[in-house]
Amino acid sequence: MQCLNDFLTEVSGLLWGWPMIILLLGTHLFLTIRLRFPQRHIFKAIRLSVKRDPDATGDVSQFGALATALAATIGTGNIIGVATAIALGGPGAVLWCWLTGVFGIATKYAEGLLAIKYRVKTKNGKMLGGPMYALERGLGWRWLAILFAVFTALAAFGIGNTVQANAIATVAQESYGVSPYITGTIVCLLTGAVVLGGVKSIARVCGMLVPVMAFFYVAGCVYILFVNADYLGAALRMIVLSAFSPEAAGGGFVGSTVMMAARFGIARGLFSNESGMGSAPIVAAAAQTKNPVRQALVSSSGTFWDTVVICALTGLVIVSSVIAYPDIDFSNGATLTKAAFSKIPYVGTPLLTFGLLTFSFSTILGWCYYGERAVEYFKGRQWVKGYRVIYITAVFVGSVMNLALVWNLADCMNALMAIPNLISLLCLNGIIVHETRKYLWKGRLDKAM
Repeated sequence: MQCLNDFLTEVSGLLWGWPMIILLLGTHLFLTIRLRFPQRHIFKAIRLSVKRDPDATGDVSQFGALATALAATIGTGNIIGVATAIALGGPGAVLWCWLTGVFGIATKYAEGLLAIKYRVKTKNGKMLGGPMYALERGLGWRWLAILFAVFTALAAFGIGNTVQANAIATVAQESYGVSPYITGTIVCLLTGAVVLGGVKSIARVCGMLVPVMAFFYVAGCVYILFVNADYLGAALRMIVLSAFSPEAAGGGFVGSTVMMAARFGIARGLFSNESGMGSAPIVAAAAQTKNPVRQALVSSSGTFWDTVVICALTGLVIVSSVIAYPDIDFSNGATLTKAAFSKIPYVGTPLLTFGLLTFSFSTILGWCYYGERAVEYFKGRQWVKGYRVIYITAVFVGSVMNLALVWNLADCMNALMAIPNLISLLCLNGIIVHETRKYLWKGRLDKAM
């Protein structure tokens, strides 16, 4: 197992080297310019996300689709992932993570547009879509679509399942002394109770859970930043300067190369917001919407909330706390966020525990849907129930196992998902521009709402 873990570490390093950084950030920048900075429409996107249209075609409301996508993305990547990026890549990783989110809004917009453009309606009236359908119906590359679906089905067990379940079990054991076997059993049963109801059940639970968990977590971050107000200026300078400088950051931090800061910042940024990975379009295709651009805007708001807001707050909290409290152990990413939140009297640790538990559980739900749709694409509907049973079982397994190997496997699967999805976005950028011009640039979106 150690040899396999070492091998995956090497593969992950290769996959997340300069070629992937150039491909991912290059796609973000290209689509940002090609689509005339869709980030400037973010407030319109937020308004559309809560505006229901019962006459539109789809399985769930646009807010339900967004909540499910957010549930899948707002997980340990926002808490442990950002802390790990800082521990491995230095404080400069926060800026790279944030930039990945800002420019990733354009990519998430493009993904959502293609999801609606190429979605299909099954015999029982359900909507199916995602990068595999864009690759097949838009480019005629079914072989690449199948590869994407296989990578997605496998990635669901890493980023969306065992990693999250293990985070829940670890928090429950460290905070309250609950056995991982007990935690695993409870989370397993709760997951089964929700996912067996299908996409509508998942969207309903996520729609209730996401706003509550995000509000309390953001409130905790804002409080810590208020307490650390005297150190915010120094934290911001350190984040910006160390993102482009190989010098030691000081203030309790160790030195880090620019490459390491960029690699871990971008990798954890993608892990957090999934812009360019191709996962969110799978649920976006089920949304009730009248045109592709409307859902594209709604999808793009997910990256704004996930990375531009939540990950940025987490990064500022950690960096300012390390400067304010030099006794914090910076080298351990797993305990870094916990140490920062422990500075909130009485409610700090329970608040972080609540955030980790709800973030992780919601991610398990969202990624179950992604994995099911991927399996349905290349194996048919009859395989979905079996996949669902295995997925629920894996929740228990993840709760009680060591996940060093799984983290490396998850990083590899994330990269392998991103490559075919980014290819589809680049090759179909003309279609994306055509639909954007038709509705957004000509001011027809409001009339078509």
